[in-house]
Amino acid sequence: MTAFDPTIALIEAADGDQRAWNELVERYSGLVWSVARSFRFTEADAGDVFQATWFRLVEKLGQIRNGDGLGSWLATTARNEAIDMIRRRGRESPADVAEHLGQAPSTTDLPEEEMLRAEERRLLWQAVDRMPERCGRLLRAMGAQPAPSYAELAAALDMPVGSIGPTRARCLDTLRGLLTGEPYLAGRTANARMNAQKHGEGRQA
Repeated sequence: MTAFDPTIALIEAADGDQRAWNELVERYSGLVWSVARSFRFTEADAGDVFQATWFRLVEKLGQIRNGDGLGSWLATTARNEAIDMIRRRGRESPADVAEHLGQAPSTTDLPEEEMLRAEERRLLWQAVDRMPERCGRLLRAMGAQPAPSYAELAAALDMPVGSIGPTRARCLDTLRGLLTGEPYLAGRTANARMNAQKHGEGRQA
């Protein structure tokens, strides 16, 4: 299987190669979605930002030839499209969006283990929503698959590449502090630690 080369894919897509375009979308969709969702839009609004971002790339296909910076370009474009949407609607900040992503679907019919995981995810994103806006956006963007590079994260958040690592560390520390205040997750963590200790003692015996 040939390794993905964004520069070649861009050139071929500009020449009308649908397969190359599909490869670009597959490779960078997670990144574009994560940037759109980091603004805590509704699913429909995030979808509009997603589509607008890819439309901008279609417009620029004949001009962008260096694929190394494509992820950063898409992240910047998605951020700009999101900000434009907020401005068009007269919102002062992403926090003014009434409905945000992260509303957990019903878990009534899920098996017990899946229900537990769904509850953990729900509490996780609730904690993220309580964090400062920059931290929330960074952690949501970090969840993209494949994982974005620091350059792509920097473009998505409009911040220096060198500050991504320290900011990420601070945000994760803040998130841990919020999660340890959740009785459900704190209990799960305590049980996991006890089980690990018992397992270690058993191995030493």
